Amino acid sequence: MLQLHDKQFEPFISAEEIDFAIASMAAQVEADFAEETPIFVGVLNGAFMVVSDFMKHYKSPCEVSFIKMASYEGTESTNEVKQLIGINQDLTGRTVVVIEDIVDTGNTLAELKALFKQQDVAHFKIATLFFKPEAYKKDIKIDYVGIRIPNKFIVGFGLDYDGLGRNLPEVYQLKE
Repeated sequence: MLQLHDKQFEPFISAEEIDFAIASMAAQVEADFAEETPIFVGVLNGAFMVVSDFMKHYKSPCEVSFIKMASYEGTESTNEVKQLIGINQDLTGRTVVVIEDIVDTGNTLAELKALFKQQDVAHFKIATLFFKPEAYKKDIKIDYVGIRIPNKFIVGFGLDYDGLGRNLPEVYQLKE
């Protein structure tokens, strides 16, 4: 059991399962784009650990950048996405693979898709370590999914509860 602020969390996904899922996603992306030099765009803050491990598994030439978006307060989505830090390079004609820690409602993805459409990218792909199909409300295709999970609040491996828990190597779910 894990206590963060006023909530208790219980073990959910092991570090080994996470590493296997990330390695599998990296292999799939590499098979699809080995002839190109894609740019991987991590969505901060949550995806920093996913991007780091993804890059360790991806063996072909690539670039990495980050964008910072915010849509959560506490354990709830605000349904409003704010861009806090953007990308300052020309992506025209490039293959962009957005790397997310988790996709639930899809609101952040809709914002990102609109943003990169303006950039005139050649390919726009989405990779996410965790996906909550029950919570997903958009019709945007998610190209690479590491682990499908139920619609429960999780922390660890980059995901936080009001700032705590990002440093955990495994994932915990909110105890009911």
